[in-house]
Amino acid sequence: MNLFTFTDHDSIEGSEKFRHLPDFFVSAELTCQMPSGTEAHIGVYDVSERQHNHLLRRRGDLLSLLMYLTERRIFFSINHVFSGVTGKRAAEDFEWFQEYFPAVEARNSTMLESANQYAAQLARRWNKISIGGSDAHALPSAGTAYTEVPGARDKEEFFAGLRNGIGRVAGESGSFRKLTRDVLLIAGEMMREKSWTALLAPLGVLIPGITYLNYYHEKKFGRHWAKEILGESEVQKKSHWLPAPQPATEEFI
Repeated sequence: MNLFTFTDHDSIEGSEKFRHLPDFFVSAELTCQMPSGTEAHIGVYDVSERQHNHLLRRRGDLLSLLMYLTERRIFFSINHVFSGVTGKRAAEDFEWFQEYFPAVEARNSTMLESANQYAAQLARRWNKISIGGSDAHALPSAGTAYTEVPGARDKEEFFAGLRNGIGRVAGESGSFRKLTRDVLLIAGEMMREKSWTALLAPLGVLIPGITYLNYYHEKKFGRHWAKEILGESEVQKKSHWLPAPQPATEEFI
């Protein structure tokens, strides 16, 4: 059985037209403020509209948010932990991740292979549940990383399998080529919807340079925190940057 969900940032509006489907469940990616003052992205899965509204009100108070998630047995994860996409990270953030988060996003199809490897190693070291997700912002990237639970016949068995440690992640990591393609697609769609933005088309030649700089920053950010949390030896074993893509299937979160 294939299940699918959307994890839009701080919103479930994109799920409205799919709620009636038996193989769909509502999820979101919350932008949460950590006690250190940094931000983190938290994946919350299979929530109702009421629960989502409660979660939104708690985003600025991590302890309140964690208590709500735990009391209602909502499955949640810390996402792209070795990425600088949310800005600065603090060492104490990892203490919260280790102590209170049941799952770690161990494969994200827009993040570097090295960042995914660091996250997978972190999940193993902390004995956390590993999940995967495409983090897609353009249609070709949808479903290119995912989570499998062998033998699960419905949503309840899927989440039970995850909690019992029989889930596994698979699919692609990100790359310079993939990110550049997606940004160009997004820019093209913007120009199609708002014709006046075509005036910005000449700036498209800058996009490859911008995405390259982004991946350079991501590599540096990931290596720094991997050294801090995992140690120098693990960083030396996981130094790949732009890997060849791997095939994906339709099962994903």
